Amino acid sequence: RQLVKACTTLGYNAPTPIQAAVVPLALTGRDICGRAVTGSGKTAAFMLPLLERMLHRGPRPVAATHVLVLVPTRELAVQVHQMTERLAQFTTIRAALVVGGLSANVQAASLRTRPEIVVATPGRLIDHVRNTHSVGLEDLAALVLDEADRLLEMGFL
Repeated sequence: RQLVKACTTLGYNAPTPIQAAVVPLALTGRDICGRAVTGSGKTAAFMLPLLERMLHRGPRPVAATHVLVLVPTRELAVQVHQMTERLAQFTTIRAALVVGGLSANVQAASLRTRPEIVVATPGRLIDHVRNTHSVGLEDLAALVLDEADRLLEMGFL
């Protein structure tokens, strides 16, 4: 119900083609590789099923990061993080933004609280893994490579 309320608040009346194709498969936990144009609702297509699965599994006794979304640029990371927060606004699920250009100390403190979702650029994530040791990925249940083609071009994968 929380996600339906968020979708209603965001003005979503019907799924876009990418959402209609991806959401049912993603809800079963299947691996997905999707492709759609900018503005077609890709973020909601992968984030809604992830949020739904987290809500259905119930509260965890220990805080842990369960979803990592890697994106190639800070600008895209900000957009994905903002959409994630809008979709999760009526839940207790927390998301952290991990990108260059923002305080690494503030990000490290946020990561130490083990938010359920981390949206990150590869460079800053690696920085936290190597230097602040604040990233806990041992309980990761889902990895999203948003714009995987661009991540490949960057040499990340």
